[in-house]
Amino acid sequence: MRRITFLLAPIIAMAPLGAEAAPQKIPAYVTAALADPNRPANNKEGDSFRLPAETVAFAGVKPGMTVGEFYPGGGYFTRLLSDVVGPKGHVYGIENDRWKNAVDANQALLAGGKYKNVSMDVQPFGTVKFPKPLDVAWITQNYHDLKIAKYGTVDTLAFDRAVYKALKPGGTFFILDHEGAAGLSDADIEKLHRINREQVIKEVTSAGFKLADEGNFLRRPGDDHTKPIFDESIRGKTDQYALKFLKPKG
Repeated sequence: MRRITFLLAPIIAMAPLGAEAAPQKIPAYVTAALADPNRPANNKEGDSFRLPAETVAFAGVKPGMTVGEFYPGGGYFTRLLSDVVGPKGHVYGIENDRWKNAVDANQALLAGGKYKNVSMDVQPFGTVKFPKPLDVAWITQNYHDLKIAKYGTVDTLAFDRAVYKALKPGGTFFILDHEGAAGLSDADIEKLHRINREQVIKEVTSAGFKLADEGNFLRRPGDDHTKPIFDESIRGKTDQYALKFLKPKG
């Protein structure tokens, strides 16, 4: 989805996840990043249903890493990634050139001067272009947008192959998105802003990646996958999957 629109909208109180969410051990550097006083209030209000600590911990981002973040959307995760990778790491963001609000919000993030280990680029949708090999390629709630032509026409297989080339051997491609029913057309994906996990796995593994792990911390059985993610009855409570793919070392 276009995350910048979501983050700037009024935050609605959301119900906590059910007991089925598996606990994770959260590293101290992730906890410290969440406690950063520079995080905006609307980011913190979203933490209860976005579970950023679990997300960053599952993705395996660590101090000193080089991270490529697709479509930062104003920096909800960018701020956390910046704090986690620290001064010896770097976050390279790529924003869609058609998402002007997101572009402006990303520039405002950098204008504050705090996030010196963050760079932002603006490119046509689906561009994969980083100045150095990545430890982690990161895309949250936006892989499905690659199927929506009005945002820019993207060959997702070519995109996945380009991400593969951009990663170091053994590097991680992390994808988190809203679950959709099997067999959704591109028109369905545009309407619902969802994509089926099996479709994502099939596409990404066909580019050479291996599925290494799946996180269930944002799984919500109360979502039947039929409503658009912006529907007020489901917004902030969608069923989401987290997938960690690895580029083989060999």
